[in-house]
Amino acid sequence: MNASSSSNPQSMVSQRTVAAVIELEGAGLLTGEHCRLRLLPAEPGTGRVFVRTDLEPAVQIPALVKFARRAERRTILELGEVRVQTVEHLLAALAGLEIDNVRIELDSTEPPGFDGSAQVFVEAILEVGIVDQDEPAAVLHPENLTAESEEQALVGLAPSKAGGLEVMYDLDYSRDDGLDDGRIQRQSVALALTPEIFATEIAPARTFCLEEEAEALRQAGLGRHHREGDMLVFGADGPIATELRFPEEPARHKILDLIGDLALTGRRIQGRLFAARSGHELNRRLALSLVHDLPVDPNLLREGRAMDIRSIQRALPHRYPMLLVDRVLELDGDQKAIGIKNVSINEPFFQGHYPNVPIMPGVLIVEAMAQLGGLLVSNTVDNTGKTPVLLSLDGVKIRKPVTPGDQLVLEAETIQVRARIISVRCRATVAGTLAAEARIRFMLIEEDSVD
Repeated sequence: MNASSSSNPQSMVSQRTVAAVIELEGAGLLTGEHCRLRLLPAEPGTGRVFVRTDLEPAVQIPALVKFARRAERRTILELGEVRVQTVEHLLAALAGLEIDNVRIELDSTEPPGFDGSAQVFVEAILEVGIVDQDEPAAVLHPENLTAESEEQALVGLAPSKAGGLEVMYDLDYSRDDGLDDGRIQRQSVALALTPEIFATEIAPARTFCLEEEAEALRQAGLGRHHREGDMLVFGADGPIATELRFPEEPARHKILDLIGDLALTGRRIQGRLFAARSGHELNRRLALSLVHDLPVDPNLLREGRAMDIRSIQRALPHRYPMLLVDRVLELDGDQKAIGIKNVSINEPFFQGHYPNVPIMPGVLIVEAMAQLGGLLVSNTVDNTGKTPVLLSLDGVKIRKPVTPGDQLVLEAETIQVRARIISVRCRATVAGTLAAEARIRFMLIEEDSVD
């Protein structure tokens, strides 16, 4: 086990929220769209939740890694067709100041970007104040090293005996061909992070890019509203029309991004956090690994949060090789479930299904979705002692091949309940891309009648 989550009232500090409503407005950092932003106090256990108030009805997207999608130069949260983007600076401000619960209302896809740092958010929060709440905060303590890497990039979280959070970032902006034109010098920053240190040493650090990267963004339709000096852009002679706030401002901003991205675990992070050349995608992968590695409390089966394989085997009659759900990440009563199926070359079906070109059979992807749906519809007291049996399939579509090494993220949502007939909408994605979808109907029958 790589990580643990604690909420022991005797060992943990309280959850926190903002003391009053905060209102800010401005242009999005990349889109340039005007946005009115409101941060509202929220009850314990709410978490950080984005609310798109420009939609009817308003759509809520929790700031959790399961809603994060791969994107260039920013972090995007997505629920169905609705998204919020470039959320990392605001989330960093909240996580850096140890604010656990807040309702984030915005009337655009992107919060105001201001100068590309988290300073405006931090100053606004500190002006109204922060309130302790009556529930203990959930803290993620790593028991072992958890790390993600890709080529020369690395990010990881390791245990620390010191307590709190230590952060180290090594920034190397040299080119892949080994040449370095010297505009951004290699630099490292190491800090023992507290809310006070975050506010003064990390929050003011601005997002940055090279002059040619800024031009590429403009060609892609992003950041066109910025004037010279609005952002930290490095030209041949250094920063263009602005001065560095810190000698190693780029590395400090990378820490800011890292704190914002790991806020998507929904927990306060403790331990030794280190990174080199890491960006948003690798940060997202670390957050996902940390969440997946958390131990499961068996008492959460009926409370609707998560299930490990032992809980799944108690709830489903399936066994090897037909048990196709490895873990349930979230089980929200009988309304929604999210689970995973890890696909390996050792799956027995690869011996006879296209053995030279291993592709997971589409019917088994559907079966995996159906098993998660079965867990969902049986997760109520009223359905205890009943077994969900597949009744019908509608709208089945296989969108992309699934191959060894893929992780299927399964989603099931209840859409209709009629007596013992329950309809569920299911999706399966790989790395954020839709692999399959279906509408599945179940009939609940007494367990004694199942042969």
